[in-house]
Amino acid sequence: MKILLFAASFRRESYNRKLAEQVALLLRQIPEVVLDHADFREFEMPLYDGDIEESSGIPPGGNEFIKRIQANDCMIISTPEYNGGIAGTLKNAIDWASRTSPMPFDGKPLLLIGASPGGFGAIRGLWHTRVPLEAIGTLVYPEMFGLSRAHQAFDEMGGFKDTKTVPRLKELLDDYLKFAKRLTT
Repeated sequence: MKILLFAASFRRESYNRKLAEQVALLLRQIPEVVLDHADFREFEMPLYDGDIEESSGIPPGGNEFIKRIQANDCMIISTPEYNGGIAGTLKNAIDWASRTSPMPFDGKPLLLIGASPGGFGAIRGLWHTRVPLEAIGTLVYPEMFGLSRAHQAFDEMGGFKDTKTVPRLKELLDDYLKFAKRLTT
């Protein structure tokens, strides 16, 4: 199973990048998984503007995003929560990708995870992120993973300090992969 994984954050020391890296380590232990661990910077694009689309088409970063979604069976996105909602850069990427046909998200299984220094662990943002994705046909896995107090969750090497986090995340990944496999085979 081919999985596209990325953190929807440009910040190099992003908690969501750290969370995505830990997920990547777990996924690389599963023999049937082929991981495409992307850097969100590969998908940089201007704010969606219909005039830009009409004059020059989808920008290169948007085309790369579309290509990578299409090349994988399913996706995992680790996204920050901005003011209780969806990260603007991710919403922008979704908007650009939705301008192509066939819709790259349509029928694509997706797991949403997030990390935040707050007590809710990005859950409010994850709920907001579901809305546009489900509206364009993405099959968003019902359960989400929120890592609260992310500024205290990682050790100096980027691993989790709390020993309960890895088994919890591993169980979620196993359940999600079963869900995705049923939908893609």
